Formats: sequence, C-alpha cells, structure tokens
Amino acid sequence: MGLTALEIKNAKPGMHADGGGLYLCVKDSGSKSWVFRFQLDGRRREMGLGSLKTLEPVKARAKAAVLKAKVAAGIDPLDERRAEKEAEREQRKRAEIARKREEVTFRKAAENLIESRKPSWTNPKHAQQWENTLATYAYPVIGDLPVANVTAEHIVEILKPIWSKKSETASRVRMRIENVLNAAKLMGWRSGENPAVYKGGLEAVLPPISKVKKVRHHPAMPFEDVPAFMAELKGRKGISARALEFSILTAARSGEARHAKWDEIDLDAGLWIVPADRMKARREHRVPLSKDAKTILKGMPRLANSPLVFPGQKGKPLSDMTLSAVLKRMDLGHYTVHGFRSTFRDWAAETTHHSSETVEMALAHTIANKVEAAYRRGDLLEKRRALMEDWARFLGEGGA
Repeated sequence: MGLTALEIKNAKPGMHADGGGLYLCVKDSGSKSWVFRFQLDGRRREMGLGSLKTLEPVKARAKAAVLKAKVAAGIDPLDERRAEKEAEREQRKRAEIARKREEVTFRKAAENLIESRKPSWTNPKHAQQWENTLATYAYPVIGDLPVANVTAEHIVEILKPIWSKKSETASRVRMRIENVLNAAKLMGWRSGENPAVYKGGLEAVLPPISKVKKVRHHPAMPFEDVPAFMAELKGRKGISARALEFSILTAARSGEARHAKWDEIDLDAGLWIVPADRMKARREHRVPLSKDAKTILKGMPRLANSPLVFPGQKGKPLSDMTLSAVLKRMDLGHYTVHGFRSTFRDWAAETTHHSSETVEMALAHTIANKVEAAYRRGDLLEKRRALMEDWARFLGEGGA
C-alpha cells in the first residue's frame, strides 16, 4: 500500500517511500513533489516526476509503474527524457529556421549582403550598380520569393533573355545572384547547392560568355598616338585637363588622381602616397613622380576651402565624366580615361626593357600568385621611378 491521503497531507520534510520506487519529497518550505528512484547498471539515480499540486498520487503511481517497467527492460528513463527534450528542441529549431526562411526574401538577403559589403568597396557606385542590376533583372522574378526557394529554373528565367544580347550585364547579374545565395546559405536562410553557379551548373543550358560575345576592353589609344595627344592636351586650359594629364603621366586610375590631396604628395621626394582606402586592392600605393608630373603639381593653385589637388566646383572632387568630357571635346570620345593604363602597359612591353613585374607594380595590380605575393616585400620604387621618367620622356616627344 502506498502513502495514505492523511500521510501525504501531514508528511514532514524529507523523503517518504510510496512503493515501487516512488517517493514523496517534502522540502523545508513545505512544497511537495514526486520522485522516482531506480538503479541501473550499478548506478543509483532519481528522476523528478512533478509537483503534488499537478500530479495526484494515482497518476504518480501509474507513471512510476511505467518507468519501473522500462528500467526492468534496461531503459534509462532519464536518458530517454533527455533525448526527447533534445528532439523537441531540435524540432523547434527547425521550425524557427523554416519560419525565418519564409520571412527572408531574395530581396532582403541581397540588401543585407550589399549593406555588409559597402565598407569594402572603394567606389560608392558599386553598391548602386548591385542594386540597379538586381532590381532590373532579378527582383521581378525572385525578389519577393523566399531566398530558400530560389532554384536553377528561376536563374535561367532571369538570365536567358539577356545572356546573348547583354552578355556582360548577364554575367554580372549571375555572379551577384551567386554571391547573394552563398551569403544566404551562410546565414542559415537556405541550404543545398547554389543554383547560380556556372561551372558544373548553368553551363548545361547557357553557353560560355566568351562564345556569345567578344570581351570588350576599355578602348585604349595606341601608344604611338599618345605623344601627339599629350602635346595637344598640354595646350588646353582647365583643372580637368591637368587632372587627365597627371593621371596619364602617373598611370593612375581616374579616381585615384581626381581625389588626390596635397598632404599625400611630397614634391621634394618626388613621391605621391595614395592611401589604402582609395586603392582598388585596399593597400597603400607609392607613386614616383616624374619631372613632368611634378611640373603639373607646381602649377596647380592651392585652395583654402579644399585639400584636393584637382578640385571641382565648390572644392569637391571632379567627376569621372569631367575627364571623359575632355576627350570628347578633343573628338576622342571613343577612348576612355582608364584605357590609358592599357596604353602605358603596351608601350612598356613593346618598346622598353622594363620588367613586367615593375610595370604591374606601377599599375598597382595585385599579384595573382599567393605564394609570390607572400614573399614579395618591396614595391620596386626606384625601378618604377626610372620607368615613369621614361614614360614621361616618351609622352613629351610629341611637343619636340
């Protein structure tokens, strides 16, 4: 016989056997609960069953009987309960993930990735380009779709209409979608393979970009024509003309020259140090200044309201279109400002004995070979100084 109702009511603090391994536990505070004690594999263990208030004696005894039978069968009820709770937690976790996946659309995942990458982009236009291409081509198809549900069929639907007609744009859209889906997987918003991968994926239905359209490089002026062009450019007045001339002389990217500041330049040392946050590779770049480049700088006025070497209106940086406009006014709008970097490389390769390593360093290109990059310590400054003087001498031949 188990404890009577009166014995349960009047039980003092301690453990009171009810039979079959069931005990009534009474705390000093007066609270009462049921405990099942058992022994399995030589270990004594006990398991709480619940409060007397929520579990009446009859149900507590029935529960203890079931547990006793499990112990007799070699089953540890504590391990079993722990496994059940873990399974419940896992089920809740899966349900929460599923719920979040339904909430996170492709558009939201893309916006999240763009926002997280903004600090690493040297050009603010990159974020706008991502937003515009995805809004134009991807969002109409998958923008409001849960990112977890994006499939290869969706990607093909987006890319197929523009794959041949706008191949460069299509390639960018595909890569951006691939990046968004990779990030979404990392965040736990989707699982499985990335359907936007080309190699081993979309290549089964979309031909290589190289076969549907030739790669367009920045139109570059033949190096033989540049000296005459530079002679004409020198005769033009205006800050934008000087900025373009300086950019060509230093083989710098347009943005690096347009945003150049006086505190980056040491005329005595003939050195311009472009900070890492303005470089494409995010590394500080030292540019040796030729005599002609220094002559341009010495002729530039220093404005009190702007730290820029080539200030635009209200002391703000010139726009890239401003430099392109100089070429258009010279009836050379079919060339690009960036193309002069290719011109510089062609000239160096075909007419000089300067090493390709020195030329690539002058262009601030990153080293593709990671092992080589790890062992390279210097930046070949003096070799590049000689290279840039040769380049300036060649450019000045048009005025001779």
